[in-house]
Amino acid sequence: MASLILAVTGMHCGNCRQKVEQALKRVAGTYGVNVDLEHGTAEVDFDPGRAAAEQFVDAVASAGYQARIAGGA
Repeated sequence: MASLILAVTGMHCGNCRQKVEQALKRVAGTYGVNVDLEHGTAEVDFDPGRAAAEQFVDAVASAGYQARIAGGA
């Protein structure tokens, strides 16, 4: 399992947080998602054999927000 932290911009409310969380959870191989509205971050735990970091950036974009990779382990 791998972890990834995304910096997400454009979130302003709980509904925004929920949209980002749902978009990330739809990526195959995702085990867990924690979106922090206050800090504008999303932490994702995933199987690197089933998903790539850029897929999570794309998922956030498809939900109408911007994301960049801020860190990972």
